[in-house]
Amino acid sequence: MYNVLRQALFCLPPETSHELALDAIGCAERLGLLRLAVKRPPDAPVEVMGLQFSNPVGLAAGLDKNGDYFNGLGALGFGFVEIGTVTPRPQPGNPRPRLFRLPQHQAVINRMGFNNLGIDHLLAQVKKRRYQGILGINLGKNFDTPVEKAANDYLVGMNKAWPHADYITVNLSSPNTPGLRDLQFGDNLKNLLIRLRGEQEMLADRHGYYVPLAVKIAPDMNEEQLREIAVLLVKLGIDGVIATNTTIARTGVEDSPLAVEAGGLSGQPVREKSTQVIRQLASALDGALPIIGVGGICSGADAVEKIEAGASLVQIYTGFIYRGPALVREAVEAIAGRQAAT
Repeated sequence: MYNVLRQALFCLPPETSHELALDAIGCAERLGLLRLAVKRPPDAPVEVMGLQFSNPVGLAAGLDKNGDYFNGLGALGFGFVEIGTVTPRPQPGNPRPRLFRLPQHQAVINRMGFNNLGIDHLLAQVKKRRYQGILGINLGKNFDTPVEKAANDYLVGMNKAWPHADYITVNLSSPNTPGLRDLQFGDNLKNLLIRLRGEQEMLADRHGYYVPLAVKIAPDMNEEQLREIAVLLVKLGIDGVIATNTTIARTGVEDSPLAVEAGGLSGQPVREKSTQVIRQLASALDGALPIIGVGGICSGADAVEKIEAGASLVQIYTGFIYRGPALVREAVEAIAGRQAAT
Protein backbone atom coordinates (compact mmCIF):
# COMPACT_ATOMS: atom_id res chain seq x y z
CA MET A 1 0.00 0.00 0.00
CA TYR A 2 2.72 2.48 0.95
CA ASN A 3 4.63 1.78 -2.29
CA VAL A 4 1.55 2.76 -4.30
CA LEU A 5 1.05 5.93 -2.26
CA ARG A 6 4.73 6.80 -2.57
CA GLN A 7 4.64 6.52 -6.34
CA ALA A 8 1.73 8.95 -6.46
CA LEU A 9 3.35 11.36 -4.01
CA PHE A 10 6.67 11.27 -5.88
CA CYS A 11 4.88 12.68 -8.93
CA LEU A 12 4.53 15.93 -6.99
CA PRO A 13 7.19 18.46 -5.97
CA PRO A 14 8.97 17.22 -2.81
CA GLU A 15 7.66 19.86 -0.41
CA THR A 16 4.11 19.51 -1.72
CA SER A 17 4.13 15.73 -1.31
CA HIS A 18 5.72 16.10 2.13
CA GLU A 19 2.91 18.35 3.31
CA LEU A 20 0.18 16.17 1.78
CA ALA A 21 1.60 13.02 3.36
CA LEU A 22 1.80 14.61 6.79
CA ASP A 23 -1.74 15.99 6.47
CA ALA A 24 -2.98 12.50 5.58
CA ILE A 25 -1.18 10.92 8.55
CA GLY A 26 -2.56 13.54 10.91
CA CYS A 27 -6.09 13.12 9.61
CA ALA A 28 -5.90 9.31 9.80
CA GLU A 29 -4.71 9.47 13.41
CA ARG A 30 -7.48 11.84 14.47
CA LEU A 31 -10.07 9.52 12.87
CA GLY A 32 -8.57 6.46 14.55
CA LEU A 33 -7.68 4.86 11.21
CA LEU A 34 -3.97 4.36 11.88
CA ARG A 35 -4.72 1.78 14.55
CA LEU A 36 -6.42 -0.30 11.87
CA ALA A 37 -4.01 0.33 9.02
CA VAL A 38 -0.60 0.05 10.71
CA LYS A 39 0.74 -3.04 12.42
CA ARG A 40 2.62 -1.73 15.41
CA PRO A 41 6.04 -3.10 16.31
CA PRO A 42 6.46 -5.27 19.39
CA ASP A 43 7.45 -3.68 22.68
CA ALA A 44 11.22 -3.58 23.07
CA PRO A 45 11.73 -1.32 26.11
CA VAL A 46 15.03 0.39 26.77
CA GLU A 47 16.19 3.02 29.26
CA VAL A 48 18.41 5.80 27.93
CA MET A 49 19.20 9.22 29.47
CA GLY A 50 17.04 8.18 32.41
CA LEU A 51 13.99 7.87 30.14
CA GLN A 52 11.93 4.77 29.41
CA PHE A 53 11.49 4.17 25.67
CA SER A 54 8.92 1.61 24.47
CA ASN A 55 11.32 0.71 21.68
CA PRO A 56 14.69 2.07 20.47
CA VAL A 57 13.56 3.40 17.06
CA GLY A 58 12.68 7.07 16.80
CA LEU A 59 11.82 9.66 14.19
CA ALA A 60 14.58 12.21 13.62
CA ALA A 61 13.99 15.94 13.74
CA GLY A 62 13.18 17.69 10.48
CA LEU A 63 10.09 15.84 9.34
CA ASP A 64 7.75 17.65 11.77
CA LYS A 65 9.38 21.02 12.28
CA ASN A 66 6.36 22.71 13.87
CA GLY A 67 4.91 19.93 16.02
CA ASP A 68 1.81 19.76 13.85
CA TYR A 69 1.92 16.02 13.15
CA PHE A 70 3.75 14.22 15.96
CA ASN A 71 0.59 12.58 17.30
CA GLY A 72 0.02 10.86 13.96
CA LEU A 73 3.68 10.08 13.38
CA GLY A 74 3.99 8.61 16.84
CA ALA A 75 1.04 6.32 16.15
CA LEU A 76 3.09 4.64 13.39
CA GLY A 77 5.06 2.76 16.03
CA PHE A 78 8.00 5.00 16.89
CA GLY A 79 9.41 4.63 20.39
CA PHE A 80 10.17 8.34 20.35
CA VAL A 81 9.59 11.32 18.11
CA GLU A 82 11.81 14.41 17.86
CA ILE A 83 10.15 17.57 16.57
CA GLY A 84 11.80 20.73 15.25
CA THR A 85 14.29 22.13 14.51
CA VAL A 86 12.50 25.13 15.96
CA THR A 87 13.86 28.64 16.48
CA PRO A 88 12.77 31.35 18.94
CA ARG A 89 11.20 33.44 16.17
CA PRO A 90 9.38 32.24 13.05
CA GLN A 91 11.43 32.27 9.86
CA PRO A 92 10.69 31.28 6.26
CA GLY A 93 13.91 29.37 5.58
CA ASN A 94 15.72 29.39 2.26
CA PRO A 95 14.04 30.09 -1.10
CA ARG A 96 12.39 27.21 -2.96
CA PRO A 97 13.26 24.82 -4.47
CA ARG A 98 15.19 23.60 -1.44
CA LEU A 99 14.34 19.89 -1.20
CA PHE A 100 15.47 17.32 -3.78
CA ARG A 101 14.84 13.56 -4.03
CA LEU A 102 17.43 11.14 -5.38
CA PRO A 103 15.32 7.96 -5.59
CA GLN A 104 17.98 5.86 -7.30
CA HIS A 105 20.16 6.45 -4.23
CA GLN A 106 17.40 6.42 -1.57
CA ALA A 107 18.63 9.89 -0.68
CA VAL A 108 17.50 13.47 -0.19
CA ILE A 109 19.33 16.79 -0.44
CA ASN A 110 17.82 19.65 1.53
CA ARG A 111 18.70 23.25 2.22
CA MET A 112 15.53 24.12 4.11
CA GLY A 113 17.26 26.57 6.45
CA PHE A 114 15.28 25.95 9.66
CA ASN A 115 11.97 27.03 8.13
CA ASN A 116 9.48 26.99 11.01
CA LEU A 117 6.68 28.91 12.70
CA GLY A 118 8.62 29.58 15.89
CA ILE A 119 8.68 27.87 19.26
CA ASP A 120 5.45 29.42 20.53
CA HIS A 121 3.50 27.75 17.72
CA LEU A 122 5.25 24.41 18.32
CA LEU A 123 4.46 24.46 22.03
CA ALA A 124 0.82 25.31 21.36
CA GLN A 125 0.70 22.11 19.30
CA VAL A 126 2.51 20.07 21.96
CA LYS A 127 -0.20 21.02 24.45
CA LYS A 128 -2.57 18.90 22.31
CA ARG A 129 -0.36 15.86 22.91
CA ARG A 130 -1.98 12.44 22.63
CA TYR A 131 1.20 10.55 21.79
CA GLN A 132 2.32 8.57 24.83
CA GLY A 133 5.90 7.91 23.72
CA ILE A 134 9.00 9.99 24.40
CA LEU A 135 8.93 13.45 22.80
CA GLY A 136 12.10 15.38 22.04
CA ILE A 137 12.26 19.03 21.02
CA ASN A 138 15.14 20.06 18.74
CA LEU A 139 16.34 23.66 19.10
CA GLY A 140 18.19 25.90 16.66
CA LYS A 141 19.16 29.54 16.31
CA ASN A 142 17.52 32.07 14.04
CA PHE A 143 19.42 32.68 10.81
CA ASP A 144 20.01 36.37 11.64
CA THR A 145 21.32 35.73 15.16
CA PRO A 146 25.12 36.15 15.12
CA VAL A 147 27.07 33.03 16.03
CA GLU A 148 28.58 34.79 19.03
CA LYS A 149 25.06 35.35 20.39
CA ALA A 150 23.68 31.93 19.47
CA ALA A 151 23.56 30.84 23.11
CA ASN A 152 20.81 33.39 23.72
CA ASP A 153 18.55 31.67 21.17
CA TYR A 154 19.19 28.23 22.65
CA LEU A 155 18.49 29.52 26.16
CA VAL A 156 15.17 30.98 25.03
CA GLY A 157 14.29 27.62 23.49
CA MET A 158 15.32 25.66 26.59
CA ASN A 159 13.27 27.80 28.92
CA LYS A 160 10.15 27.54 26.80
CA ALA A 161 10.52 23.86 25.90
CA TRP A 162 11.39 22.61 29.40
CA PRO A 163 7.83 21.99 30.71
CA HIS A 164 6.84 20.14 27.52
CA ALA A 165 9.86 18.11 26.37
CA ASP A 166 10.98 14.69 27.57
CA TYR A 167 14.43 15.63 26.27
CA ILE A 168 15.89 18.62 24.46
CA THR A 169 18.32 18.53 21.53
CA VAL A 170 20.70 21.35 20.65
CA ASN A 171 21.21 21.33 16.88
CA LEU A 172 24.71 22.60 16.09
CA SER A 173 25.20 20.73 12.86
CA SER A 174 22.78 21.76 10.12
CA PRO A 175 24.78 22.87 7.06
CA ASN A 176 21.99 25.21 5.97
CA THR A 177 22.35 28.00 8.56
CA PRO A 178 25.50 30.08 7.95
CA GLY A 179 28.08 29.71 10.71
CA LEU A 180 26.08 27.19 12.72
CA ARG A 181 28.60 24.36 12.41
CA ASP A 182 31.30 26.62 13.87
CA LEU A 183 29.58 26.08 17.21
CA GLN A 184 30.77 22.44 17.25
CA PHE A 185 34.42 23.28 17.85
CA GLY A 186 36.84 24.71 20.40
CA ASP A 187 35.89 27.60 22.64
CA ASN A 188 32.64 28.18 20.71
CA LEU A 189 31.39 24.76 21.80
CA LYS A 190 32.81 24.95 25.31
CA ASN A 191 31.32 28.36 26.07
CA LEU A 192 27.93 27.43 24.61
CA LEU A 193 27.66 24.17 26.52
CA ILE A 194 28.75 25.76 29.80
CA ARG A 195 25.90 28.24 29.50
CA LEU A 196 23.39 25.55 28.51
CA ARG A 197 24.40 23.24 31.36
CA GLY A 198 24.13 26.09 33.83
CA GLU A 199 20.64 26.88 32.56
CA GLN A 200 19.71 23.19 32.67
CA GLU A 201 20.64 22.97 36.35
CA MET A 202 18.76 26.17 37.15
CA LEU A 203 15.64 24.99 35.32
CA ALA A 204 15.78 21.61 37.09
CA ASP A 205 15.84 23.38 40.45
CA ARG A 206 13.05 25.75 39.47
CA HIS A 207 10.70 23.12 38.06
CA GLY A 208 11.59 20.25 40.36
CA TYR A 209 12.44 17.78 37.58
CA TYR A 210 15.27 17.15 35.15
CA VAL A 211 15.09 17.22 31.34
CA PRO A 212 18.04 15.55 29.56
CA LEU A 213 20.06 17.55 27.05
CA ALA A 214 21.51 16.05 23.86
CA VAL A 215 23.79 17.61 21.26
CA LYS A 216 23.44 16.80 17.54
CA ILE A 217 26.68 16.73 15.57
CA ALA A 218 27.70 16.57 11.91
CA PRO A 219 29.22 13.57 10.12
CA ASP A 220 31.90 15.70 8.48
CA MET A 221 34.50 15.49 11.27
CA ASN A 222 37.77 13.65 11.67
CA GLU A 223 38.62 11.36 14.56
CA GLU A 224 40.61 14.00 16.45
CA GLN A 225 37.69 16.44 16.33
CA LEU A 226 35.34 13.73 17.57
CA ARG A 227 37.67 12.97 20.48
CA GLU A 228 37.75 16.65 21.46
CA ILE A 229 33.96 16.84 21.38
CA ALA A 230 33.65 13.62 23.39
CA VAL A 231 35.98 14.92 26.12
CA LEU A 232 34.00 18.14 26.42
CA LEU A 233 30.59 16.42 26.46
CA VAL A 234 31.73 14.13 29.28
CA LYS A 235 33.43 16.89 31.25
CA LEU A 236 30.36 19.12 31.17
CA GLY A 237 27.86 16.34 31.87
CA ILE A 238 25.84 16.44 28.66
CA ASP A 239 23.24 13.65 28.70
CA GLY A 240 23.51 12.34 25.15
CA VAL A 241 24.83 12.91 21.64
CA ILE A 242 23.00 12.45 18.34
CA ALA A 243 25.23 11.29 15.51
CA THR A 244 24.77 12.40 12.82
CA ASN A 245 23.12 15.19 10.89
CA THR A 246 23.28 15.47 7.08
CA THR A 247 26.59 15.65 5.22
CA ILE A 248 27.94 18.31 2.89
CA ALA A 249 29.86 15.61 0.98
CA ARG A 250 28.45 14.02 -2.17
CA THR A 251 30.13 10.64 -1.91
CA GLY A 252 27.95 8.00 -3.50
CA VAL A 253 25.76 10.39 -5.50
CA GLU A 254 28.36 11.82 -7.89
CA ASP A 255 26.45 10.45 -10.88
CA SER A 256 23.27 12.36 -10.00
CA PRO A 257 22.58 15.69 -11.75
CA LEU A 258 21.28 16.89 -8.37
CA ALA A 259 24.65 16.38 -6.70
CA VAL A 260 25.51 20.01 -7.52
CA GLU A 261 22.64 21.30 -5.38
CA ALA A 262 23.72 22.97 -2.14
CA GLY A 263 22.49 21.51 1.13
CA GLY A 264 22.78 18.48 3.35
CA LEU A 265 22.69 14.97 1.92
CA SER A 266 20.78 12.30 3.86
CA GLY A 267 19.75 8.73 3.24
CA GLN A 268 21.61 5.60 2.14
CA PRO A 269 24.78 7.39 0.90
CA VAL A 270 25.52 8.77 4.39
CA ARG A 271 25.04 5.42 6.16
CA GLU A 272 28.67 4.32 6.21
CA LYS A 273 30.01 7.74 7.20
CA SER A 274 27.48 8.08 10.02
CA THR A 275 28.26 4.60 11.34
CA GLN A 276 31.99 5.36 11.31
CA VAL A 277 31.37 8.52 13.35
CA ILE A 278 29.29 6.53 15.85
CA ARG A 279 32.02 3.90 16.16
CA GLN A 280 34.76 6.49 16.74
CA LEU A 281 32.60 8.48 19.12
CA ALA A 282 31.69 5.36 21.11
CA SER A 283 35.36 4.54 21.48
CA ALA A 284 36.15 8.06 22.70
CA LEU A 285 33.18 8.19 25.09
CA ASP A 286 33.77 4.68 26.48
CA GLY A 287 30.19 4.43 27.71
CA ALA A 288 30.19 7.77 29.55
CA LEU A 289 27.04 8.93 27.74
CA PRO A 290 24.66 7.38 25.21
CA ILE A 291 24.70 7.86 21.46
CA ILE A 292 21.56 8.16 19.32
CA GLY A 293 22.51 6.88 15.88
CA VAL A 294 20.99 8.38 12.75
CA GLY A 295 22.03 8.46 9.12
CA GLY A 296 21.13 6.22 6.21
CA ILE A 297 18.95 3.68 8.03
CA CYS A 298 16.91 2.12 5.24
CA SER A 299 16.54 -1.42 6.59
CA GLY A 300 16.51 -3.39 9.81
CA ALA A 301 20.10 -4.42 9.15
CA ASP A 302 21.12 -0.76 8.92
CA ALA A 303 19.53 -0.11 12.33
CA VAL A 304 21.39 -3.07 13.85
CA GLU A 305 24.63 -1.76 12.34
CA LYS A 306 24.21 1.49 14.27
CA ILE A 307 23.58 -0.39 17.53
CA GLU A 308 26.63 -2.59 16.99
CA ALA A 309 28.72 0.53 16.31
CA GLY A 310 27.80 1.85 19.77
CA ALA A 311 24.40 3.56 19.57
CA SER A 312 21.80 2.99 22.29
CA LEU A 313 18.91 4.32 20.18
CA VAL A 314 18.43 5.01 16.48
CA GLN A 315 16.45 7.54 14.48
CA ILE A 316 15.17 7.36 10.92
CA TYR A 317 14.20 10.11 8.51
CA THR A 318 14.99 9.64 4.82
CA GLY A 319 14.51 5.88 5.05
CA PHE A 320 11.00 6.55 6.36
CA ILE A 321 10.24 8.64 3.27
CA TYR A 322 11.23 5.77 0.99
CA ARG A 323 10.03 2.80 3.04
CA GLY A 324 7.16 4.12 5.17
CA PRO A 325 5.90 2.64 8.46
CA ALA A 326 7.12 -0.86 7.57
CA LEU A 327 10.67 0.34 8.22
CA VAL A 328 9.81 1.22 11.82
CA ARG A 329 8.61 -2.28 12.62
CA GLU A 330 11.46 -3.90 10.68
CA ALA A 331 14.06 -1.88 12.59
CA VAL A 332 12.50 -2.61 15.99
CA GLU A 333 12.29 -6.33 15.25
CA ALA A 334 15.85 -6.47 13.91
CA ILE A 335 17.30 -4.74 16.98
CA ALA A 336 15.23 -6.91 19.32
CA GLY A 337 16.37 -10.03 17.46
CA ARG A 338 19.98 -8.99 17.69
CA GLN A 339 19.71 -8.31 21.43
CA ALA A 340 17.96 -11.64 22.04
CA ALA A 341 20.79 -13.45 20.28
CA THR A 342 23.54 -11.83 22.36
